[in-house]
Amino acid sequence: MHSAQPRPVSFAARGPLRGTVKVPGDKSISHRSLMLSALAIGESRVSGLLEGEDVLATAAAMRAMGATIERTDDGEWRINGVGVGGLLQPQNALDMGNSGTSTRLLMGLVASHEISATFIGDASLSKRPMGRVIDPLSLTGAEFNASPGGRLPLMVRGMCPAVPISYRLPVASAQVKSAVLLAGLNTPGITEVIEPVPTRDHSERMLAGFGAGLTVEADGQGTRHIRLIGEAELKPQTIEVPGDPSSAAFPIVAALVTPGSEVTVTHVGMNPTRTGIYKMLEAMGADLTYSNERVVGGEPVADITARHSALKGIEAPPDVAPSMIDEFPVFFVAASMAEGRTTTSGLDELRVKESDRLALMAAGVVAGGARVEEREDGLVIDGNGGDPLAGGATVASALDHRIAMSFAVAGQNVRAAVTVDDVSPIATSFPTFEAMLTGLAGA
Repeated sequence: MHSAQPRPVSFAARGPLRGTVKVPGDKSISHRSLMLSALAIGESRVSGLLEGEDVLATAAAMRAMGATIERTDDGEWRINGVGVGGLLQPQNALDMGNSGTSTRLLMGLVASHEISATFIGDASLSKRPMGRVIDPLSLTGAEFNASPGGRLPLMVRGMCPAVPISYRLPVASAQVKSAVLLAGLNTPGITEVIEPVPTRDHSERMLAGFGAGLTVEADGQGTRHIRLIGEAELKPQTIEVPGDPSSAAFPIVAALVTPGSEVTVTHVGMNPTRTGIYKMLEAMGADLTYSNERVVGGEPVADITARHSALKGIEAPPDVAPSMIDEFPVFFVAASMAEGRTTTSGLDELRVKESDRLALMAAGVVAGGARVEEREDGLVIDGNGGDPLAGGATVASALDHRIAMSFAVAGQNVRAAVTVDDVSPIATSFPTFEAMLTGLAGA
């Protein structure tokens, strides 16, 4: 879904960043609000939806399977659903663009409906393994015909009635958990997901909000047992999507590492399963304040103000990974400008995201003048004590929006401009990112 021609852009220090911004809606919540609204009977209304390419791919797929989805002139989205069990056979392949979330969650939806669907995607998505979703969904009776390595293009043939399963997650993954639960919506009986390490819980919160019979219990070891009663009847909802905490991390880190900066990001989702990045930045000495704290649609929300800070290196514990897995690229930028050593581990998942984020960030940060040791499951970064990075390099984004944005942030405190070889992937999650940075620099 990206343009064929790469769009390189150079980012150079322009002085302090100042101002108040609102980042796009939470991507995880946006995806799920469209999917569950499309399975409710009646009209749901969604405001604040992230209108990036990934979420629009989900909207297009749900339209292709029968839902009516329209955007009003004032930016509200109205979705008339088909009901659980009512998905229609799509007439063409579902193009997921760069969106792994769309692909994995929709595979779950299709798995328990009496339809088949072919999923295709761009070059980056087509390299990403889908086996971790195929394995549990196959236990429900769904059939999969995937490209070598469990990759796209792949076809799912749903089973109806599907078999309810109890599945213990072998690795922490909110996408796998959500795919299994979404398959359980149209499956008679109780579908259970056993989660040894808590991951983001947007699916559980939203399923309950739409009226699904769902319980969550934690045992003495912290393992969560999530049980969903199948053949659910979902009720339409009005949803206000909070700002994406992953997107908010970029202007916040930019403010922390750029001398003289003070930036406030409003209406940020503060779900505790998503705020690891802020806890780790505070552990490094970041000056962050939270105001206007409230609950919107079952999700905690706050305004975050970040001021330039003298950061210090830390050892990030492996158990923080699920709550900040998407924010590690920009965290590495913060670490490169901190005083002392930052050590990360337990990040194997970063090698199979939109790109090998460990390898790309290591190469790019080194090219910018920092000292980095790349390990199999993490990076060790010796920061430069807050001085500007040397810069002057061209770095590869590899069709990964978060890599591109991370190096744009690094470019706010460099001696010579950093050039990102292709910024077009940023449109998948943060279409207004470049304009936001320019506005903060000119404030």
